[in-house]
Amino acid sequence: MTRVQRGDERYRGGDPAAGIETRHAFSFSGFYDPDNVRFGLLEACNEERLAGGAGFDEHPHRDVEIVTWVVEGELTHEDSTGHTSVVRPGDVQRLSAGTGVRHTERNAGSVPLRFVQMWLTPTEFGGDPAYEVVRGIADGTPYALRRAEAVLHVRRLTPGERTAMPAAPWTYAHVVHGAVRLGDDILHEGDAARLENTTPDEPGEAQSIGTSELLLWEMHREPSFG
Repeated sequence: MTRVQRGDERYRGGDPAAGIETRHAFSFSGFYDPDNVRFGLLEACNEERLAGGAGFDEHPHRDVEIVTWVVEGELTHEDSTGHTSVVRPGDVQRLSAGTGVRHTERNAGSVPLRFVQMWLTPTEFGGDPAYEVVRGIADGTPYALRRAEAVLHVRRLTPGERTAMPAAPWTYAHVVHGAVRLGDDILHEGDAARLENTTPDEPGEAQSIGTSELLLWEMHREPSFG
């Protein structure tokens, strides 16, 4: 089963007056849709746009895996464990909140910043906060979350190139750049697809229309809070 969510169907949030524009794929903050709370372990997929000098003040997180992909510009990260980083396009940033961490995110430059931030529920709660940046991750290199049964795949496709979806109970595909054909649907920048129960024999396939970039989440469990 495949469900497509168009970019213009996302809930618009943020604080435009402060230079922050957000497009939420799932229920988030003041927006609640009981039929759109999560998909597999994925509980948030936010497209963020920050004007020069704009950012999020220090705020807390607990028991969540936060993975960030910068589309354009530079993201400055600081957290309460002492990490300070500048994250650029092609880098994967992970913040494992564990028992609790505070952080800030901002656009310290003058050019616009755009990034995709994804929150996943860990399969084990607690533990010390942890932070990592993988610089310039190679196309096709899987990035596994240590505290969740989830893997991120980055696909950069040439015109007409095909790529198989991961075989998993839950697969989430987000189009970062360009457009792809997925089954009978054409997905454009900002669109996403949710696929269930793909198998090695029938994984599903995306074909690039022009040059494109995809983020694919392979997830093997749903959250357990008991």
